[in-house]
Amino acid sequence: MTSRAISILISSAGRRVALIECFRKAAREMGISLRVVASDLEPDMSAACRSADARYAVPAVGDAGFVPALQEIASREHIHLVIPTIDPELLPLAYAFEDFAAFGCRVHVSPPAVIEIVRDKLTTTAVLGAAGVPVPRTVALEDFVAAGEWSWPIFMKPRSGSASRAIRIVASPDELPAKVGEPMIAQENLTGPEYTVNAFIDARGSLQTVITHRRIRIRAGEVEKGLTERHPQHAVIAHDIVRALPELRGVFCFQIIDDAALGPKVIEINARFGGGYPLADYAGARFAKWLLEEVSGLPPSCQNDWQAGALMLRYDQAVFVDDADE
Repeated sequence: MTSRAISILISSAGRRVALIECFRKAAREMGISLRVVASDLEPDMSAACRSADARYAVPAVGDAGFVPALQEIASREHIHLVIPTIDPELLPLAYAFEDFAAFGCRVHVSPPAVIEIVRDKLTTTAVLGAAGVPVPRTVALEDFVAAGEWSWPIFMKPRSGSASRAIRIVASPDELPAKVGEPMIAQENLTGPEYTVNAFIDARGSLQTVITHRRIRIRAGEVEKGLTERHPQHAVIAHDIVRALPELRGVFCFQIIDDAALGPKVIEINARFGGGYPLADYAGARFAKWLLEEVSGLPPSCQNDWQAGALMLRYDQAVFVDDADE
């Protein structure tokens, strides 16, 4: 398909104003007309939805009506590309990929088999570890035995959590919870600098770009202050991840802790745009532009020549609305 007018839908848009601006900047450079549609549970209270050209309310991600609502929006607005932004929506959208494709809409999501793996942190470490990717020792919490072969403290987190929800360091056996409200995992506790590695795989399955930023300060699981750095070993790890997950497509990111004693370990994979993507975009890893090129049929401009030493210092910015009661 070749088109000079593209419509995209940012799903679960929330506060992703900077992501929208990355797509708008790319469209201006490409000379295409871009219409940005955004959806959320409460779009009138979403800064990103207010910044879009149109906004829609949709049911919660876990609701049976979530995907049909997005399909209706995509059909009505003639959407070419759907961009999910949170982990819980990836699997339902992956299963609905062909339904969207039937009316010419591409969902930026990997196949269900990939999402099933990356949404389960226990399975993720097993699959990656078997492929030679460095990962921390990980077991299901119910299988964890406070024996001598584990060193304390340990790290505990939900098997399918995100945004740093319910994570904790457990210093001793006495601090292990008697009951938990969801499946949890136990991992060896790592200490050292943390990194996010953003990567882009083109439609043919070729890994095009790997860009690292150091996570200087984090808020609610997303980088607030970050600095792009070159770490050749991170690129090697990215290629190993792609070999372990050969159907992975589009934008993904993973987190590394470089432990002083154990070396770098992959602790997380997100098969979507990460919250720190605007830093990668600024540094020259133009994933938004490359996705627009793919859906518009324009020649790809993917490259791996990005700027190290780019610093992002995030701050809160208000979106003011005069017609909030209308």
